[in-house]
Amino acid sequence: SRGMSYCLHSESHLDTGPIYVRENGKLQVVNQGAGGIQNVTPKARPFSLFSRSFSVELCMNREDDRARRQRTDHFIFTYTKEGNLRYSAKSLFSLVLGYISDNVDHIDSLIGFPEQIAEKLFSAAEARQKFTEPVTGLRALQKFTEAYGSLVLCSLCLRNRYLVISEKLEEIKSFRELTCLDLSCCKLGDEHELLEHLTKEALSSVKRLLLKDNSLSDAGLRRMTAPVRVLKKGLENLLVLDLSCNPKITDVGIGYLLAFKKLNCLDISGAGLKDVDAVIKRLQVQIGLVHSKVPLKEFDHSNCKTEGWAEQTVLQWEQAVMEAMKPQDNLKSRVAALRFYGKTQRIEEVVKCTLVEPEMKASGNLQFYRENVQNCHLPLKKEVAGRHELKNNKKRALSEQERERTSKQKHLCLTVEDWDLLNTY
Repeated sequence: SRGMSYCLHSESHLDTGPIYVRENGKLQVVNQGAGGIQNVTPKARPFSLFSRSFSVELCMNREDDRARRQRTDHFIFTYTKEGNLRYSAKSLFSLVLGYISDNVDHIDSLIGFPEQIAEKLFSAAEARQKFTEPVTGLRALQKFTEAYGSLVLCSLCLRNRYLVISEKLEEIKSFRELTCLDLSCCKLGDEHELLEHLTKEALSSVKRLLLKDNSLSDAGLRRMTAPVRVLKKGLENLLVLDLSCNPKITDVGIGYLLAFKKLNCLDISGAGLKDVDAVIKRLQVQIGLVHSKVPLKEFDHSNCKTEGWAEQTVLQWEQAVMEAMKPQDNLKSRVAALRFYGKTQRIEEVVKCTLVEPEMKASGNLQFYRENVQNCHLPLKKEVAGRHELKNNKKRALSEQERERTSKQKHLCLTVEDWDLLNTY
């Protein structure tokens, strides 16, 4: 009975069907009948354990679905050449970097943290678009700017991007130690908050400031130069200043610019000057700027670009603004109707940089540079004529310069309006 039960048990074992073994990527069947083990390749279609579209997802922290979707898996699954599924664990550094970048707005401070690791952390958070979020993005960006300053951004070009300025004003104000700032063609006006921020200590490092076509007047220049004229703070390190295409700036406003003693290049083309010759002579005598007969390289707007860790972040802001404006494309028919009836002419031109042609032709090219400075870019074509006359004018104007300094220092630096402005800082 024991032998019979053993035979029955063995037969029942053989009736379970073929046994498949996978070796070196090939599927083989093991046959236990007819004495011995034989490897026979099955004639049927090869059996595959995993399909080509098979995917594995590790689900962690189900309670936070948003964090789960943003977090990458801790394992990397790949297929070998033979078709086997293999997985490898990610490095601990990449796991920690991903976790911190997901919660970058909760960082207390990055002061003293190695900048090499901080740059990778910034890139990881930027890839997750953490800096585009309304509240947490500003808080996260401030942690980097207060710790690394110019590394985050040393140059910022916002030319013709007024919508980005209005949407991300606080983020833009958080940038520190900028050396170049281009705000051309933004129509900011005298009372804009960003222009007031220019006088703060955080932007005292700005050396190139481009304010072309911003509807500025003498009042705006007075506010911008008040800290420099009275307290010797603010934009005292300014080397290049572009104030072209601002027709509301008159001879009085140019007088405020004399406080920028380090200025090497100045552009006031298109300003509403009454006595151009007097302004040219005043700039030559008091701060040593020579009128250039040809356009200067400093004002072709090709040298000013957005540079730093946050370069892609600024592009993300611009893309977000453009996406928000897409639903307004259906208003083109309304714009066409308004144009037809002659009720508007500046609907599309408000954002575009439009030069003030009449004022430009009236005043001509009013660009100035300092001759005895090697670092200042020279004109596109060197003008040798007239240098001897300038030397003679300087000798003659020495006495006039001393008189103007003694008589105008009190008038420019200690007026009641200036003291009222200083009380606001």
